[in-house]
Amino acid sequence: MAQIDHAANEAKIVKANRLLNETSTYLQQHAMNPVDWYPWNQEALERAKKENKPILLSIGYAACHWCHVMAHESFEDEQTASLMNEHFVNIKVDREERTDLDEIYMKAVQMMTGHGGWPMTVFLTPELKPFYGGTYFPPTDRHGLPAFKSLLKALSVAWTEQNADITQSADELTEHLKALDKISQNQSSENLVNIDTLGLACAKLLESFDKVWGGFGNAPKFPHTMTLALIMRNLHAQPESAMFNQCRQLIETSLNRMAYGGMHDQIGGGFARYSVDRQWLIPHFEKMLYDNALLAKVYLDGYQLFGRDYWKRVATGIFDFILNELSTIEGAFYSSLDADSEGEEGKFYVWSEKELQKYLSADEFAFIVKTFGITANGNFEHNTNALHLPEGPEKAAAAAQLSVDEFWNKLVPISAKLLKIRNQRIRPGLDEKVLTSWNSLMISAFVSGYKVIGERKYFEVAKTAAQFILDNLYRDGQLLRTWGKGQAKLAGCLDDYTYFIDALCDLSSVDSDPRWLTTATSLADVMLEQFWDESGNGMYFTPHLYEVLLTRTRNYTDGAIPSGTSTAAFVLEKLSRITGKQLYADKAKILIDLYASPARTYPDQFSNLLCAMDFHLSKPCEIVILQDSSRGKDELTAEIDACNKIINQTFSPNTTVIFDTFDGDKSDSNLNVLLKKQNNLTSPLLEARTVKGKPLAIYICENFACQNPVFSIEDFAAQMQKQY
Repeated sequence: MAQIDHAANEAKIVKANRLLNETSTYLQQHAMNPVDWYPWNQEALERAKKENKPILLSIGYAACHWCHVMAHESFEDEQTASLMNEHFVNIKVDREERTDLDEIYMKAVQMMTGHGGWPMTVFLTPELKPFYGGTYFPPTDRHGLPAFKSLLKALSVAWTEQNADITQSADELTEHLKALDKISQNQSSENLVNIDTLGLACAKLLESFDKVWGGFGNAPKFPHTMTLALIMRNLHAQPESAMFNQCRQLIETSLNRMAYGGMHDQIGGGFARYSVDRQWLIPHFEKMLYDNALLAKVYLDGYQLFGRDYWKRVATGIFDFILNELSTIEGAFYSSLDADSEGEEGKFYVWSEKELQKYLSADEFAFIVKTFGITANGNFEHNTNALHLPEGPEKAAAAAQLSVDEFWNKLVPISAKLLKIRNQRIRPGLDEKVLTSWNSLMISAFVSGYKVIGERKYFEVAKTAAQFILDNLYRDGQLLRTWGKGQAKLAGCLDDYTYFIDALCDLSSVDSDPRWLTTATSLADVMLEQFWDESGNGMYFTPHLYEVLLTRTRNYTDGAIPSGTSTAAFVLEKLSRITGKQLYADKAKILIDLYASPARTYPDQFSNLLCAMDFHLSKPCEIVILQDSSRGKDELTAEIDACNKIINQTFSPNTTVIFDTFDGDKSDSNLNVLLKKQNNLTSPLLEARTVKGKPLAIYICENFACQNPVFSIEDFAAQMQKQY
């Protein structure tokens, strides 16, 4: 047995800094740096004030490539660490845990430099006011950037010799930051909440559409899933529009080209965060949970709208990736996979021609070379290839003189073979943090998978993940933000509440368990209590009972994920239709009115708000499915599956569906009984509805007025065919 080197182990323990006991994977990555890191806490902030030292705030995340680069070049360097430790109080933050801090100081960096990104390095006064910042700083002067050590020395001298100037500059910048998040109620905005605003928004988006490669603008290319969702809603709502063909081209080209490119993992499923080129060919290889949740949903919507089987296959591949690589033992979802492995970006994912030739038969190799555009020189670094479908499966099948079905039958086992070989490589780092917000997005995606594909396993996955949040991140009626190493912490922010409420509403649309909706309404009440700004400026990102920071931000524009404010408008409108609670409808309308004007001008930044506007303007259409719960579980489940299949044959984003149960032929449903008891609510959709002595009753309603019920799956299918 090998001898344990206790001296070496003790040396390692001595070198560990305060991040050693943090639950964040990103903070753990820096626990052995010689930098005297603090997590963001009172101890660090009080030390800065006591010693009158500036704060060096470093913000990043576990999957960030340039964060790793700067860590290796600077934070692991003894000389750099010595400068940091002598002159600054050093704080390391995971942007995905403390999005509030990231939003505040990212805006500051953007104001100072004109751009942003990660790693983000911001220098603050002890009062938390920013006075200098940037993103990546190299170890030596290059590309117009100062060497990090030189910068540290210069700022430490300036702090001592020009303190008054620094303080004044920081005060002025702080006032600008505080003004950024305020938006006055536009008195005419109510006149902008109409179908014309939605049409104008789509027309503006078409102006930046890349007609050749899909997506918007030039490189780098991001998926812009909320924008695609808005265009699809426009196609559904206005099939006679003059823009219909252009909008259809936008959706088809974008969904196809993203899926054909190297940004889409052709053998493992799922998507990387973005493409560095216009053609979606070479990705920035990190894979994020939220991207894949949103992309799965948009591909399923596209499949429902236009029936392209390939898009359903892409969505299924995303779900396979999540289940294989980002699922926790407990049934929740991890946050991301690194871009890097073995210190190189993309090394885990790319292939050389020689490597493929080594592992495949001559016939397999020839087929893969043509299918995935393999060349000896490669399309990536070191003569390697990011696999892609140059012109899609149909043309690849024709080139191989195969039908499309034959093409997939040949490709799938070869891809599985390559995936097995790839899985023997050293894997990218895994961010094992579980976030309430991102998990909620994936729950909604799996519910969509169940609805559209009909795979009940997807519903079970969604239900298990939702139960994980309820068991681990829901305490005393409020949500927590993050879970790791068995610990949940940090008060939930607006996106945690809105995304989880939305996920609960989605679950209620495919399941009769009343806890989904009762919990959703309880959380909606807490959300309004904790986040609503009574001054008329919408909603805050952090709850009222929260740490006081430099400013209290509002999250109202879409980024890589939907804004918390727009999702709040969405879920409040949904809940108002289900419960009849006027307060929810009123608050949703205030938010839509508040941002209608900027949404009309900048639709790319407010696409999800415009989707909420579309839902708000739509004619209420509801389907209520009531089951006698006295029957066996298998029979009830089979009915739900059958109804779900009928409902989701077409794209109908504004239809509200509720499954509920009766105990025999009682006068009120189980959900209504619980809503009255727990939330003092009565759903007008469920009131005075019974199964009328039948095992099943289904009501199709418009504007809360229902047709006569039907009592069989066959009659429901016939009624739906007439209705839609």
